Amino acid sequence: MAEKVFQKKYSSGQLLPRVLFIAKARSFNQININATSSSKFSRKLHLPPRSTSLHAKKSTPSLVRCALTSTSTVFKDKDPFSLERYMASKAMTVNEALDRALPLGHPERLFESMRYSLFAGGKRVRPMLALAACELVGGDEAAALPVACAVEMVHTMSLIHDDLPCMDDDHLRRGRPTNHVAFGVSTALLAGDALLARAFEHVARECTEHGVPADRALRAVAELASAVGTDGLVAGQVVDLASEGADVDLATLEYIHVHKTARLLEAAAVCGGIVSGGADEEIEGIRRYARYVGLLFQVVDDVLDVTRTSEQLGKTAGKDIATDKATYPKLMGMDGARAYAAELVASAEAELDRFDGTRTEPLRHLAHFIAYRQH
Repeated sequence: MAEKVFQKKYSSGQLLPRVLFIAKARSFNQININATSSSKFSRKLHLPPRSTSLHAKKSTPSLVRCALTSTSTVFKDKDPFSLERYMASKAMTVNEALDRALPLGHPERLFESMRYSLFAGGKRVRPMLALAACELVGGDEAAALPVACAVEMVHTMSLIHDDLPCMDDDHLRRGRPTNHVAFGVSTALLAGDALLARAFEHVARECTEHGVPADRALRAVAELASAVGTDGLVAGQVVDLASEGADVDLATLEYIHVHKTARLLEAAAVCGGIVSGGADEEIEGIRRYARYVGLLFQVVDDVLDVTRTSEQLGKTAGKDIATDKATYPKLMGMDGARAYAAELVASAEAELDRFDGTRTEPLRHLAHFIAYRQH
């Protein structure tokens, strides 16, 4: 077993947490990770400072081996926790809650358009992060379910809008026509707007119904709003569009993806912790974990855009190359991007070491699922 220790710096000069990156050949040869290649790149991931240990016992992060030969991730460790069962159970819970939150109404075409994209078969990663963060701080799932649903509504809105002709102009999403192709541009635009409004209404109403204190609900609303607007995905999307065909450096690329992708995943986990009564130190630990995982999600997306087909992805493959977008493989090389992904997994796991070990299992496994997903 070869061991590499990475230690990065923030732009402020503060050292990032030391990351023990254990690269075992059997675990990583399947994706050709070059563990040393990431050291040549200077990355400045902006995260809150890491605080001292919480109430938990510390454990050494271990890499979970995955079979990459099919579209489903199979974990071969001896841990009795099953990510497949966990994801299936949480997806069912979230889908049932979303169905209750958005029944058909009038005007029918608007609601049909909203539901068309909301129930298009997504992996529900963001709601799962909210529910897993709730479990991490010992909360009741019912308290976090409203924010889990709201985050998925916001995410669906972003997909509908991203696909519009004025944005990415894409015609395929999750294996079927995008919303504006199926319902027209005007209806798709309004369906996205309606989902965004419904998300915040749902948090306000349902948190009250489930006995979440008003101050927690308000903090969750503020967190989610921040993740959507000028501090989140809208800002990232604007810079992303402006950067097409431009000479983009790694700092700009990270800004785009921290805001456009990572920020909403971060908000999902943070909101789950907030409404469940997590302490401030716990919330900030969750935030750092989710920021790493959110950036990991985009790094893997960039790799898959190059290595998979449209049929495998359920969306148009090779879109980044066609529009001359900056991506991690483009700026770092494929091996460098994969090594960075491995480093982000290790960083995310390190943030969980300060929590109760049994409660961290869903978040640890979700990080590996995101790293090794095939679509």
